[in-house]
Amino acid sequence: MNVLAPLLVLAAGCSVAFQQLLNANLGRTLQSVWWSAFVSYLGGTIALAAVLVVLREPLFSSASAARAPLITWTGGLFGAAFIATCVFMIPRLGVASVVTLVVVGQLLSSLVFDHFGLLGTPQHQATVVRLLGAACLIAGAAMIRA
Repeated sequence: MNVLAPLLVLAAGCSVAFQQLLNANLGRTLQSVWWSAFVSYLGGTIALAAVLVVLREPLFSSASAARAPLITWTGGLFGAAFIATCVFMIPRLGVASVVTLVVVGQLLSSLVFDHFGLLGTPQHQATVVRLLGAACLIAGAAMIRA
């Protein structure tokens, strides 16, 4: 699994770029960022419902749902904003620029989440080396935009 894990995550990253390109094309065809984002989420919802049925995943209990902090239920809102933003910006900036800026945003926020151990994540200090890595990614994003 140690060899396959990075490849699996790399494939997931490729699928994000492909998904955003498909969503942007659908948005252009439908002439609506919002309908494209809705269709994307609807397709994902149907796919996950099928997985739940095939795996016979039991329904979560109301007790476990009640224990979840309110903010943990808002992930879909951020996902919807992400998809709509990408659908809107890809025709304007291009896939490479949008995906690169998304990755920079993910990295910067992830460094903050890790450094402070936010929302129960294990703490990982924002060391000089990690910050230099982020600076390299930001420089790469600037080069992609040039």
